[in-house]
Amino acid sequence: MTSPLAELFDDLNTVFEVTDSKWYLFGAQAAIIHGASRLTADVDITVMLGDSPVETLVNTLTQKGFDLRISKVIEFVAQTKILPVMHIKSGIPVDIVLGGPGLEEEFAKRAHQYDFDGIKIPVASKEDIIAMKILSGREKDLDDALAIIASQTEQLDIDHIKSILKILEDALDRNDLQSILDDLIHRVHDQSSSYDTRLK
Repeated sequence: MTSPLAELFDDLNTVFEVTDSKWYLFGAQAAIIHGASRLTADVDITVMLGDSPVETLVNTLTQKGFDLRISKVIEFVAQTKILPVMHIKSGIPVDIVLGGPGLEEEFAKRAHQYDFDGIKIPVASKEDIIAMKILSGREKDLDDALAIIASQTEQLDIDHIKSILKILEDALDRNDLQSILDDLIHRVHDQSSSYDTRLK
């Protein structure tokens, strides 16, 4: 039996095949795939529309089993770059972020194909998800980043994460993002050392 999330991802694949758009999963669902543990019903994705108009995406979504969660859609998207929809079959809300050139484009290129209940979907890399979570700065997002680091320590490209954070620091006139990453890594090491001590 196909899960509601798999049905949602299958329909999203269909939408973006029709619009010839690249997309990737990020947010809590991507964090769960990469090792975080939490309950969430929301799905966050980024789509690279290129020259395709937003109206084409909106029309395709409504034709392929999605409802709009807002009125005055085009105006809202122009202001926020976010298109909130609801997958009718599953009842799952989806926030579609309209990506642009720069980091989002790089995230799309680095996304990995993941098999979710038999449905292939592009998921942002674990390094990119950690960087996004640190940028968000919310407690639950930092907890997600910590969990991913703890589950992927030997496989993580820390230098890559730091390079992304450096770009964000320069763009946002901040200097704390890399230090937050260092703190999370130290917390993981401290937890691991404590666990090893208890085993002895």
